[in-house]
Amino acid sequence: MTMIDGLFIDGVWQAGHGAVLEVTNPATATPIARVSGGDAAAIDAAARAAKRAFPAWKRVPARQRGEILRAIARAVEEDRERLVALQMQCNGKPRFEAELDVGDVIATFDYYADCCATGTGLSANPVALPDDAFSASVRFEPVGPVGLIVPWNFPMVTSAWKLAPALAAGCTVVLKPSELTPLTEIELVRLAERAGLPAGVLNLVCGAGAEVGAALVAHPAIAKLSFTGSNKVGQAVMVAAAERVARVSLELGGKSALIVLDDADLDQAVSLALGGAFFNAGQMCSATSRILVARAVYPDFVERFCEAAAALRLGAPGEEGAEMGPLISRAQQRRVLGYIEQGLAEGGLLLCDGRAAAEGEGFFVGPTVFSDLPVGRTLWREEIFGPVACVRSFGDDAEAVAIANDSDFGLVATLVGGDAARTEHLAGELEVGLVWINSPQVIFPQTAWGGFKQSGIGRELGPWGLRAFQEIKHVVAGTVN
Repeated sequence: MTMIDGLFIDGVWQAGHGAVLEVTNPATATPIARVSGGDAAAIDAAARAAKRAFPAWKRVPARQRGEILRAIARAVEEDRERLVALQMQCNGKPRFEAELDVGDVIATFDYYADCCATGTGLSANPVALPDDAFSASVRFEPVGPVGLIVPWNFPMVTSAWKLAPALAAGCTVVLKPSELTPLTEIELVRLAERAGLPAGVLNLVCGAGAEVGAALVAHPAIAKLSFTGSNKVGQAVMVAAAERVARVSLELGGKSALIVLDDADLDQAVSLALGGAFFNAGQMCSATSRILVARAVYPDFVERFCEAAAALRLGAPGEEGAEMGPLISRAQQRRVLGYIEQGLAEGGLLLCDGRAAAEGEGFFVGPTVFSDLPVGRTLWREEIFGPVACVRSFGDDAEAVAIANDSDFGLVATLVGGDAARTEHLAGELEVGLVWINSPQVIFPQTAWGGFKQSGIGRELGPWGLRAFQEIKHVVAGTVN
């Protein structure tokens, strides 16, 4: 098996001297590649390269930076089929999911290229003052070299969400992929290199989080850290960043609710619940795995939902008609199976059992649905990161909101109902960062991504994603005597 260089530092691809990462196809449980990972010394070299490149990159006109972002988008578009195949192989995603991911990457780079072309969020703006003897402006300046740490569930997408606004803002970057899925970031960096990024502006260090990630978080040259992943690791990032007052953005976990009102179209509700709970095999922080259904329609919804869940076709990405793929690893499969056993031990009623899928090849677990779990139980409160949903009924709208908000997390929610005024009102009552009303979990580069409570700090995408990589400077000028 060929060894792939896992370091790109100061414009040079090179082998790492840290742990060797073995990349496995989760649908077959077979290794597909080996990547030479870096170590703390590699992070030091990458961070120093980013620091050296920063003064020149931040002075590059925004329009010119945008042209490079546009070139990255076109390079991804031209290489779309190969990247889709790579996502399918590394993540076990069915084709339609992998195609959505690559499309999201293209749209994100195009959006921030547009921001650079128009100067949106990048140019100085005048500020009105009460005294005509003074003039003032606000400037948005790049924060400096940044460290980007991305997860395995949407590797290319999350990288684009961080990388595109960071480069647009004028920051230089050290990118650290998940050790489980480094191949997609390696290819994305190769495309960015060919698009004309100067040496040192984008650096990549693959490797184990305990060594490489920790070294990146602690490095004094890194002015800002943007992390997406688990709450446990996010807390550690926050603590380490606090020691040197480094800026930090955190996109963490979720335990989101989907609320089906009594006037909902049940066919639509079932479709949205399937996608919210089982897209990407439930491995997404936005999974709406707490399904709340109005008592009047609860029996009908549950029957339809469980029938549809049981009918979802599991399979390897290349299989015709595959609707749901495997989990990312054997460890993740065991974790999800453990949660199912926990749900049974806590008295949950198993309406749809996906455990049989774990007996075959690959890291599969089928769609699983519980009912009758009290709101304080483990499966109702903890993020599972697998295809496990819990359903329960509610009486009135106030009860639905109270149950939905009774969570340590506050990332997203979905509302399904026929009365627009009612759903708009309920959206305002939910303690989350994004609400979908009668909509699948579609995400646009123009809209903010992030949550309340323990779901993180800060926002990605839109102008807010750009602000995450900027410092605000006011300039006040008086008259010359």
